[in-house]
Formats: sequence, structure tokens, C-alpha cells
Amino acid sequence: MPAATLPAPSMNDATERDPFNNNSYGTTVDRPYKMVHLPVLDVNDFNERIIRGYEDGDGDEMLPADLTTARSLIPAGTATLRDFSNISPEIPEYITSNCTGCMDCVTECPDTAILGKVLAEDEWETKLQAIPEADREMYKAQWSRTKKYYDVGKRKTGQGGMFQIIIDPSKCKGCAECVTVCDDNALKMIAKSDDVMNKARKSHRLFKNMGPSNDKYISDSLLIDMMLKEQTHLYVGGAGSCAGCGEGTALRMMCAATGSKYGDQWGIVAATGCNTVYTSTYPYNPYLVPWTNSLFENAPTYALGVRMRWDQMGWQNRPLWCIGGDGAMFDIGFQALSRMFASGQNIKVFVLDTQVYSNTGGQASTASFTGQNTKMSVHGKVYGGKQERRKEIAQIAMMHPRVFVAQTTCAHVNHFYRSVLGALEFDGPAIVVCYTTCQPEHGVADNMAGEQARLAVDTRAFPLVIHDPRAGDTLKKRISLQGNPNLKEDWFKHPKSGEEVTFVDFARSEGRFSKHFDKDGNPSETILLAKQDRLENWHLLQELAGLR
Repeated sequence: MPAATLPAPSMNDATERDPFNNNSYGTTVDRPYKMVHLPVLDVNDFNERIIRGYEDGDGDEMLPADLTTARSLIPAGTATLRDFSNISPEIPEYITSNCTGCMDCVTECPDTAILGKVLAEDEWETKLQAIPEADREMYKAQWSRTKKYYDVGKRKTGQGGMFQIIIDPSKCKGCAECVTVCDDNALKMIAKSDDVMNKARKSHRLFKNMGPSNDKYISDSLLIDMMLKEQTHLYVGGAGSCAGCGEGTALRMMCAATGSKYGDQWGIVAATGCNTVYTSTYPYNPYLVPWTNSLFENAPTYALGVRMRWDQMGWQNRPLWCIGGDGAMFDIGFQALSRMFASGQNIKVFVLDTQVYSNTGGQASTASFTGQNTKMSVHGKVYGGKQERRKEIAQIAMMHPRVFVAQTTCAHVNHFYRSVLGALEFDGPAIVVCYTTCQPEHGVADNMAGEQARLAVDTRAFPLVIHDPRAGDTLKKRISLQGNPNLKEDWFKHPKSGEEVTFVDFARSEGRFSKHFDKDGNPSETILLAKQDRLENWHLLQELAGLR
């Protein structure tokens, strides 16, 4: 049954009564043929009765079936009440003396479990005095004077900016991706204990009480800093995704980029898949924007209906994202996606490309790589995994009339944000295809989503692409491959050894290709064919971009 979040407080107009009136959700939609009244949902009652019932373990058996349950309505942001502090034996520890304020850890965390804040030194001192004296020194020591915010801030404003990273122990799943992406050794994993967890919980509460970041120290030109703004935190964490989930990071970053421009005045239509399972595990929902999930194959069609209704209501300027995995967009929903592109409607598509149907336990999709071991293409004695070549949705989308297309990864932060913001600015259909590591199906460690996404780009497995119809009247002018290494060469070459880094190196690093390598590490014929496929795909992109 589809799940849905209800609209943000300001998303109403003359055709609807205020859905937040008297702290309750409910709306009457004016249609030509009849009035349809949606059930009222009291937020406090939902939190106190329903969520508490599920936390006590008897909600699914003891709570009555009411109208809101029948409609699968979930209030916005209820996942903020979810606690994952007991699922991992370790938690990150922040080392202030090593921090440079790069914000990589805050950006790449898939669970909104790491938050950053910057305050002017005088306001920081003032707010510290409001903290109980017993906790003041402990909390004060958790702030750092980084060159990025303190030294540069002092030159620009006359006052340095104090910077802090905090760990939310209720959201952290212990994946350690934050430690992996931190090149400054400012984070390390430590064993949980009562003292460690008490300190983490207390520090998180104090962090919240310090108020929002000071905008004077946040540069709009540094896209990675956008998560310092509270209005970008529209994916609150608490989703039931796997530890280190590559999709979780992609959704958080997409929400942050959209929120930085539009606040909460936008919505989501999501196709059935992992993303709808871990974001609507009743009664928990991590989104702070209106959201609904649809069937596997018709999310673009559903989005067309929502877009047209919004336009009727005067909401033409409110973005609508249509989200789905590669199964939904490359395969069963491909026809609906193509029709949506042809319509010219202002809908943005975000594809979580795991190259496998993760939601059904690793079933092959047309996005799967040649040689990949999956359900429906199991590696056996006769066939070594999937034999087909990968479908390239980016090139197919470019062939539709006037569609903005981007192919990106979360590990390439600036490229990711430019892709999403470019799609939002484009006055028509747009698609952003994001490489998203699925740890269980790819056979990689929980902390490696970012590393594998970067390796996918370096080995031509998943090249970065932006196709902007506004850039000119030829594909050469419209297509940019900036961000890929060695643009005019076949393969990226290791800067120290000079050796080529190819798809074989990518395949060797993941469990889904493990059976293709003998005891000496030599690749199978299938992997060599996959390598050739990736090279031919890269050559095509070079040709389209005028580099070949």
C-alpha cells in the first residue's frame, strides 16, 4: 500500500484548508465532481500513541486500524524519534585538533548522524555560559578553531568562527564511512560504553540548544557547506537503510540541495524499491517534505498527475522529484519515464543506480554490469554471471527532446550538487542518475560507499556526465565530461606508478565479481569483455562531447 507524508505547514492555498490547523493534518480537496475529505491526523496523538506503541513492541498487534492507517499516512519527520544506538558496538569520536572543517563527514553520512555548526566566537562564548557549569568544559573542548572558519572568518568579519562536529548517537549505525572519508584523521571509531554514550547524548542535546549556524561563515560558493544550514536538513535520519547505505547519502544530499533553494516547498513521488521501504517502515518517515510512494512501474506517470494538479493550483515554481532505482527507471518503468520526458513537464527524476534490484535480494537489472553475479544471472559453470551489456540511461535520455541529463556520484560532491541544482534550474524535464553502492549486493564493506563510487568513475565503470540543452545547439556544446580523470585518454593512469586503472581493477574490488578471478588474480574472459564494454561506452561519450 502506498505511504505518504503530509504537506509542510505553508503548502496550502485557497483550494485547501490549512492542514496544520489545531495541530492536525487533514485537507478538503475541491474537485469539479465532488468534495473528498482526507482523514485528520493529530501529530501529537500519532507520536504519543502510535510511535510509542511500536517502540513498546506491541503497536502492530494492539493498536486499532483507523482511517489514517488505512490511507498509510505518516507525519513528516517521525523517524527523528527512532533510536539506532543499540545496533553497533562502536561510535565515531571527534578529534578537534585534527579537523579542517572540510565537511566531508557531515555530507557523506547516510543517516544524518553527524551534524556540523559554526558560530561567531563572541556568540559562542555567550551561549557557553548558559550551559550548566558541570558540563561546560567538557562541551567547550569539542569545538575547534579551523583555518577555514576561524582564521579566514577573522580576516573577513573581524571575528573567528568556532566549528563543531557532533555525533547523534540515536542515528549512528556505526558504518564508519565518516572515518573513511576524513583525510585529516579527525574521526576515529571507539567502543561504546555507558560513559561514552552518556557524553554523546549530552553533547548532542547541547549542540541542539546552541541554535543555528551563523550565516556569515557559510559561503554559498562552497557547495559542500550547505549542510551547515538547518533548512537543508530535510532528511532527518532514522531510516531503516543498511549501515553505510549509498542510497541514504544520495537522498540526503539531494534533499539538502533542493532545500537550500526551495526550503520545504517541494515534493517527492517515489517508485517502489529499497528507498520506499527504509523511508516508510511504519510509523517512521525521515522526510520533512510532502512525499508519496507509488508502484514500481508508474512513478513518472504518477508524478505527471501531481505536476499537473500542482500547476492548476498555482504551484508551478515548486519542484517535484520523481525517485526510483535502476529497476524502476531502466526497466519496468522505462516506458513511463520516456513518456514523461516527451511531455516536457517540469519534473525532476533522481535515479538511485545500484545496478541491481536490491529490494528483491539482488535480482539483475539492465543497469547491471557484464559479469555481475546476481539473482536471475547467477555465476555458474556455464555462464559467469550476467552476459548482457549495461543499458546507459543517460545516453537514452539525451536523445529525448530537450531533457537535462546528469550522471554523478556522492563522492564527487561538487559535481553532485551542480547536477542537482542544474536540474532544478532547468525549465523542463531533468534526470540525475546517481551511482549508489549497495553494500550487501556489491559485496563491499559498510564504510566503502564513497570509495567505490569514486573508483567506479576512475575506472570508466560509471563516467560523470552533464548534458544541458541550454548550452548550445550541438551535443558537443551540450555535453560536459568534466570531473572524469584523463578526459582525452582511454583509461585513468595511476599518478605514481603510471599504470592504467581499468574496469578490471574495479571488478577485483567487489564481491559481486569475485568468481571471475583465479587464485593468482587473473580475470576471466567475461570480465575482459566487460572491460571492453566500458571502454566502448567511454569512447562514445568522448565522441558525443567532441573529445574524440
